[in-house]
Amino acid sequence: MITLCGFAISNYYNKVKLALLEKGIPFEEQFVGTGSKDEGILAASPLGKIPFLRTPQGTLCESQVMLDYIEAAHPGTPPLVPADPFEAAKVRELCTFIDLHLELVARELYGQAFFGGTASDSTKERVGKQLSKNIAAFQRLAKFGPYVAGAQFTAADCSAWASLPLVGMSTRLVLGEDLLAKAGVDWKAYSKLIGERPSAQKVAADRKAAQDGMVKKG
Repeated sequence: MITLCGFAISNYYNKVKLALLEKGIPFEEQFVGTGSKDEGILAASPLGKIPFLRTPQGTLCESQVMLDYIEAAHPGTPPLVPADPFEAAKVRELCTFIDLHLELVARELYGQAFFGGTASDSTKERVGKQLSKNIAAFQRLAKFGPYVAGAQFTAADCSAWASLPLVGMSTRLVLGEDLLAKAGVDWKAYSKLIGERPSAQKVAADRKAAQDGMVKKG
């Protein structure tokens, strides 16, 4: 049995969870906080990051590695990557682009947007310029036809659905404008489309329950 370790508020956790649900793979969930110093956790995720995956063969960290493993280990389930090698590479290209060039850049704004922190003016200016450049580049790759890689739901949608809303919301809250929407990326309509899938509804419900739990504890 596969065990997904992390917590339901994390977009990267939900990226992997959505893939597991879409493929119909049985799995368990284990709550693990980020930044753990526990040797057992560090043996699985050396930087103490989440999510990570426990498999019958051993542990794996990094969300895209997990998606690639899931696809390779369960080829008979509904595919999230095309069979054609080039088209498969294009899907993984989108995953990498979303994770590294959109979400990771916008992440510098999350402290102010979602957790009560304050981003410096220099950070805001730098992130705004970099994201505007990267979003324009993303538009050259994304198809939204209606899914981000084209006509079929793929692993790229697991990345996009989990992270595009955070990019849009954080830029609106911190920079004063949604840079995705400003560039013409209608991520709200896209998120609604994906959100109609039972797998996404399950992820969203679990995320909301986790968020509500945090509010109660606070």
